[in-house]
Amino acid sequence: QVPLVESGGGLVQAVGSLRLSCATSGRAFSRYAMGWFRQAPVKEREFVARSNWSSGNTDYADSVKGRFTISRDYGKNTVYLQMNSLKPEDTAVYFCAADFNARDYGAVGYWGQGTQVTVSS
Repeated sequence: QVPLVESGGGLVQAVGSLRLSCATSGRAFSRYAMGWFRQAPVKEREFVARSNWSSGNTDYADSVKGRFTISRDYGKNTVYLQMNSLKPEDTAVYFCAADFNARDYGAVGYWGQGTQVTVSS
């Protein structure tokens, strides 16, 4: 089992910012690609961002490109999602994910418990 503990969600006004954190074990942090998905009410879980640490490649959904940034802190075994210029349509539960190579949520090996992000207009 891979522990993925998220934090940083909350309520923010449109055009504001939030930073999500996902802490994990050192073994998982160095072994797996990690990233984020989100799920809004009555919608399917959708890909947001992913980072492959070994290659240095990052990938973003078109809807967040240019506004969200994924990064990591090696000393803290933590992955971050910096979210800027937030929009009401970004409102969702955000899930940290580990061990996946595609944007399909069915291909994810491990999930965090999720953290709510609500953007008011």
